[in-house]
Order: sequence, then structure tokens, then C-alpha cells
Amino acid sequence: MSIQDISNLFGFLGGLGMFLYGMNIMADGMQKSAGSKMSQFLGMLTNNRFMAVCLGALITAIIQSSGATTVMVVGFVSAGVLNLTQAVGVIMGANIGTTITAWIVSLSQLGSAMEVMKPVFYAPLLLGIGALMILFSKKQRAHTIGEILVGLGLLFMGLDFMSGSISPYTDLPVFAKAFEVLGSNPLLGMVIGALVTALLQSSSASVGILQTLAMNGVVTMNAAIYITLGQNIGSCVTAMLSSMGGSRTAKRAAVMHLSFNVLGALLFGVGGFILFALRPAMAASEITAVQISIFHTIFNLVNTTLLFPFANQLVKLSGILVKETVEMKEEKADARADEEAQTVRHLDERIFESPAFAIEVATLEVVHMGQITMKNVKRGIEAIIDGNLKEVEEVYKTEKTIDRMEKMLTEYLIKIDNLSLTEHQKRVVNDLFYSVSDIERAGDHAENLAECAAYLVEHHLDFSDTGTEDLREISKNVFKAFENAIEARRSGNMDFVRKVSQYEDEVDSLEEELREKHIERLSKGKCVPSAGVVFLDVISNLERISDHAYNLAGYIKNEM
Repeated sequence: MSIQDISNLFGFLGGLGMFLYGMNIMADGMQKSAGSKMSQFLGMLTNNRFMAVCLGALITAIIQSSGATTVMVVGFVSAGVLNLTQAVGVIMGANIGTTITAWIVSLSQLGSAMEVMKPVFYAPLLLGIGALMILFSKKQRAHTIGEILVGLGLLFMGLDFMSGSISPYTDLPVFAKAFEVLGSNPLLGMVIGALVTALLQSSSASVGILQTLAMNGVVTMNAAIYITLGQNIGSCVTAMLSSMGGSRTAKRAAVMHLSFNVLGALLFGVGGFILFALRPAMAASEITAVQISIFHTIFNLVNTTLLFPFANQLVKLSGILVKETVEMKEEKADARADEEAQTVRHLDERIFESPAFAIEVATLEVVHMGQITMKNVKRGIEAIIDGNLKEVEEVYKTEKTIDRMEKMLTEYLIKIDNLSLTEHQKRVVNDLFYSVSDIERAGDHAENLAECAAYLVEHHLDFSDTGTEDLREISKNVFKAFENAIEARRSGNMDFVRKVSQYEDEVDSLEEELREKHIERLSKGKCVPSAGVVFLDVISNLERISDHAYNLAGYIKNEM
């Protein structure tokens, strides 16, 4: 091996590294720029399967990886955010969206008529402008655009490096022999395509490498077709690995992706074998990068169109392939027995593939934690008014769940905070930290209310009719304040924030008024002193819960 050969090898490896890294940076930048829109996609994923297909394609086009999209889908299914019927549509769309990268790679051939039209001609300029924007711009949006430009520049320069390193060897017999073998053996071609994709963890990257070889005229049409079909199967490996150790539903989502791609590959593989047997000249002809993009797109569009009506059958097939074990049945029984504690299962790290979605899921779980805490506050007040010790025990039990949720949510948010986030996303994550803390403190006050109820029952005490009515009135306003705060976090609607402020002011006024009225009743002997101390403690806890609701609403205002 000569020095020149070693230099070419280094050039190819360097080009591959630039291509993969550029794709990663570009996808990250595009994802950031669309982050605010992506967080709305969850609400759009209804049972309309066509909409799910469109969104799956759009999301994959943004993050430049069908594998990453499917991993997120597995996470969403595991978290209960999506059901399997919705997931199958997203998975179908993901395969369509991944064709975008192939078209980006083939741009260099689309502009081959004029050197100035080739993307690699502009790649250094894109890289330079992007770097300057990242280094000298203080605006987040400009910084994000700079990342996209740097990614594009590196991607095109990497392709040029790889192509230039391979070009001196295109006449070697080994290339012709290798692709002749792969072209004559459909199964071997698919296996090679699947293995390369599995190793790279990206069908977009493996298709890009195949297109680079095609640009140098060493790839035959039949070999390219079979390898591309295998690359689509290989893209399922990431999701399959991701589902290991997950719930049965998560495994079924990954199996649906594999089934969809395998069925399509077998269908096109058989069709291709018959076609090439009838037309051997076509099979042995060279294929261009643009033609690979065209086939890749046609395959995914046709495969989705053919299997779209059989989506429910794919869901059923996944249920047959992934059997329900005894452990899984016990797990489901445990989940029914203690549904609230299962929220920790929703915080699936697979969703980290998209920080925008991870924040959305974390927000939903913060809302869930708030709803559970609200129920516990109501339970505590009911225990005081009704003297029900069963309610007291339920409050204590739920408070432990709230504490566990706080711990898990905090750990999850710390991990999200270490992802690549925009300034606004970092602010939201920071506010979610504070929200979790405020909700947990409200839960502590619910526990205090339960202790007050237990004290009243133990010492055979109760409040006067007037005191009970006063308690109902202030409680109603506290409930309204907290409920609106949670709804504000869920929807981001400022109308709910304003309502929280109104109810909080009302609670403050009532707390002061009720304290004075109660002291007056005590001075006139209309209330038992020991019960009076408990009453003051109760309204103090309620006022503090209202304060936490006000804090929760304030974080929403901070994000606007």
C-alpha cells in the first residue's frame, strides 16, 4: 500500500466523519428551529391515520432519521401518549420522511451541468457563514440557522471527500465483482444493506454512502435496489434495540416498524428479481445517485400506499409476534392497582431523541402530578369536614406517590436540561423544575390538612356550622386557583393565569377575614379553643396552597 493509498483511506474516513457529523448538526439545528411547532404535534396525532402518516414524514424530515422517529414513537407508546393505531401511521410516515436526506445528497448530480450549480461549490461558503453566525451572533435564532448551515456545509464537503478518495479505484475489478455478486443475490444484497445501516444506526447515512459510490459509477442497478431495500430493514434495528426491556406495547410498536419494512422489502425484492431476470441489461447498468433517490422515494410511497389499508392487521400481527408473558400480566395488574405511581413509566428516555417532545411529555407529567395533588387537597378538606379517617389514610398514601413523582420528574428534567436546547426551552425546563417543587409543597400542605382531620377525630372536636361554611368557601377558591394553575401549565393560556391571580387575591382576603371572624367567635365563647387552633391551621395551609398555585401561574407568564 502506497502513501497515496493511505492518504485516500484517511480522506474517505475523514469525509465519512464530516458527512455523519454534518448530518447530525444540521438535524439538531432544524429540530431546534421547529421545536415550538413540534411540541404541538402530539395534540394533532388523533385517530386520523392519514394525519399520523403526514406528521411522521414531517418529523423525520426535520430530524433526518426514521430510526430516531421510530425510537420516539416507541417511547410515546410506552408512555401511553400514543396508542398502537396512531403509532403505525407515524411509523409509515417516518419511512417517507427519511427520503429527504437522499435527495439532499443527490443534489450534486442534479447540478452537474454547471460546476457552479454543485452544492459542494457553496459548501465552504455555507460553513463560513454558519460559523460566523454561531460565534458572533447573540440571537438564538441566528445561532440555530448557523448550525444548519455548518451542518449542510460539512455534509456536502464530506461527500466530496469520500467521492474524491474513491474515484482513483473505481476501475478496480473488486468493485465490479462485489456489486455483481450483490446484484445476482437479492438476499445477500438486502443483508449487506441491513448490516451497514444497523452499524451506522442510520438509513440516511448508509443510503448516502451508497449514493457516493454510485456517483463514481461503480454501482449496478440491481445491487443498488437490493441494498436499498436492506437499508430500510436495517433502519428498524435502532427501534428494536430501544424497545428491549420496555413494555409489551413498546415492543409491539418496534415490531410493527420491522414488519412494515420487511413486507415492503420482500414485495419489491421479488418484483425486482423478476424484472431483472427478464431484462439483464437493465440489471447490470450503472445507477446514479438521483436514480437511487427516486427509487428510495417510490419504494416508501408505494409501500405506505399498499399497506395503509392494512394498518389494523399490522397492529394485530404485532400482538401475535409479541406474546404476553406472565410477568407482563402481573405488571398490568399492578398498574391498575396503583395507576398514579406508574407515571414514572411515562418518563421514557427514548423520547430524548427529540428534546422538544421530551419537554412536552415532561410537561404532561407535571400536569398529571398537579392533578393528583389537587385531588389530595380536596381529600384532605373532605376528611376535615366529614371526619373520615379512611380519607386521611388515602391522603398519606397519595402523598408518598407525589414524593416519588417529584424525585423521578426532577431526575428526568435534569437529563433533559443536558440535551441540546434553545434558550426558550431551557427556560421552560427551569420553570418545570420550580413547578414540580411547588406542586410537591402543595402536596405537603394536603398532608397537613389530613393531620388536622386526624387530630379532630382523635379529640372528638368539630367546627361550628359557621366555621364549616367559611371553610367550604375559602376551599372552593383555593381549588379554583390550583385547577386554573394546572390548566395554565397544560395549555399555556394566559386567561387561566389571570384567573389564578384573581382567585389568589380572593383567598388572601378570605383568609384574613376568616381569621378575624374566628378570633371574634373564640372571644365570645362560640367556638372550642382547641378546635379554633386547628381551624386557623387549616386556613393557613389553604392560603399557602393558593400561594403555590400563584407561583405555578407565574412561571407560565415568565415563558411568554
